[in-house]
Amino acid sequence: MKTKTAWGGMWAIAVAIVMAISGFPGSLAAGEQPPPKSQERPASIESFIDTGGKTTVTLDELIKAAIEGNAGLSASMESVNAARQMVLPARTLPDPMFTFQNMGDIIPPQLQAEDPSSGRFFTLEQELPFPGKLDLKGKIASTEADVQEMGHSLFHLQLISAVKVAYYDLSFIYQSLKTVRKSKELLQEIVEIARTRYAVGQGVQQDVIKAQVELSRLIDRLVTLVKELRTAESRINDRLNRPIGTPVGAPAEFEKAELRYSLDDLLKFSETGSPVIKTRRIEIDRRQLGVELAQKEFYPDFALGFTYVDRDDQPEMYGLMLKAKLPLYFWRKQAPELQAARANLSGARMMLRETASDIGLQIRESYVAATTADQLVGLYYTAIVPQARLSLESAIAGYQTGKVDFLTLLDSLLTLLDYELKYYEAVSEVQKALARLEPLTGIELTK
Repeated sequence: MKTKTAWGGMWAIAVAIVMAISGFPGSLAAGEQPPPKSQERPASIESFIDTGGKTTVTLDELIKAAIEGNAGLSASMESVNAARQMVLPARTLPDPMFTFQNMGDIIPPQLQAEDPSSGRFFTLEQELPFPGKLDLKGKIASTEADVQEMGHSLFHLQLISAVKVAYYDLSFIYQSLKTVRKSKELLQEIVEIARTRYAVGQGVQQDVIKAQVELSRLIDRLVTLVKELRTAESRINDRLNRPIGTPVGAPAEFEKAELRYSLDDLLKFSETGSPVIKTRRIEIDRRQLGVELAQKEFYPDFALGFTYVDRDDQPEMYGLMLKAKLPLYFWRKQAPELQAARANLSGARMMLRETASDIGLQIRESYVAATTADQLVGLYYTAIVPQARLSLESAIAGYQTGKVDFLTLLDSLLTLLDYELKYYEAVSEVQKALARLEPLTGIELTK
């Protein structure tokens, strides 16, 4: 009677295993889109996991919250606005100078009678920079504002990229929790079968011990995943400028993105779309304007003045004045400034080449990571996971007929678990690599 019960439990676990593994995307036909699922709610391993799993959060919701709540992004926008406000002042003439002068007695301050030089002088003076200087200063201020705007754009793209990377990490952790939890439940059934078979003399104690050890390892794995889940949620909350412990929710379903562009395409996109490269080009323009302004400093600035003289009983007088500031010591002042401006221009050009090279290297690394992970996704989806599933089914059938020992069945189950986790990890790596490419190229590759 006990033997019949043991075999009945074994058949039950065999059916449960087949039903469980048949739900994995690897059991679908080759070529179908592997759909990472997020609908199943996690069982209660940790209370906060259950709480987080009751609500679903989309990537768009997190990105919107990050854009609205990130203080750094708002601060960078304020820097752009401040820089734009400085363009008009840079183009404006210096403030005029008003002068009052009393020529006469000091105490009390009054004019001296019958002295034609005694009078009250009212002078208005306006400085006039050499033609072209104000226009150049305005253009320099405008390019400085453009640099701030590119910085804001880069911050915006990097923020979105960071949220995406954290989101895909969170999704992988949830998928891992579901997969490991499912395997743990199946392994618990296997442990009971091993105990029953050992009790009726059909098994060995080593099988029970081995199954219990593997069960403890899965529980330890779940605890580690719980810790990683907390960390992933903390990273997201930090990007959203929210309290670290704020529940995030379970990531919604998403389709694995396809890399629609070649490496050469991405490199070309970076030339016109990368905010960092754009910034370097604007810096070159600004340095070129600085050279032109330094050349203008070899020419004199002027000042015009108008004076009205009140002389009481004497006729009123008027005066006109023209001043010129002569760059007399140009070899000590203007010439070194011009050399410095040219050196800054040369440095900006070299920085552009260095930045373009660095961006190109980062694009190549992320491109290789994305394409390699994408190949692994296809390999796991079409070959490895289905083969591991068939191996487990074969082990189940062999174990039922006594042709396969318990350890082989256990190894098949754990092997399938590892490959399932690697599949979801590869999907996550594809998404993260493409997300990291977005700030480098200026184009959207994931949604």
